[in-house]
Amino acid sequence: MAHRVEDIRVAMLDMLGEIGEQTYPQVARRIRYGGDALALWYARADLMAALAGLHGEQLARTRMVSLLVLFEGTLPKGMASRPSTLSRF
Repeated sequence: MAHRVEDIRVAMLDMLGEIGEQTYPQVARRIRYGGDALALWYARADLMAALAGLHGEQLARTRMVSLLVLFEGTLPKGMASRPSTLSRF
């Protein structure tokens, strides 16, 4: 499980990128020091906001969707995202 958490952490930091880490250091810190998959799951909202600020909301949403696969099997039941009609817009 620790390996999976590290994979998620690396993916999130890669999405943020060097410029994102400089622009949003608090988000990078939250991701870097998130202790488990649940902490990283809750950091997604901050990452989404940072990515939207850097690249626009549409690209941020696309990147966030690709991140969901990494969380499969790491969270308690009921914590995973559910399909939403909002994703169509």
